[in-house]
Amino acid sequence: SDGQKKKVLIAVSLSKPAHLFVWDEPLNYIDVISRIQIEEIIREAKPTLIFVEHDKRFVENIINKIIQL
Repeated sequence: SDGQKKKVLIAVSLSKPAHLFVWDEPLNYIDVISRIQIEEIIREAKPTLIFVEHDKRFVENIINKIIQL
């Protein structure tokens, strides 16, 4: 499914030793439980993220600084 593919792509990108991630709508098609797990991983890893996301709750849960265009 599209959700499973997205989860794999997010897991692979977060497993890399990068400090900057550029994502476009990373949570499309992902179930609620997986979204929560992804939020926890991001909060622990504290990477720099540049992303487009319409899920305001997700954004508010993981960011410490936001720049809106």
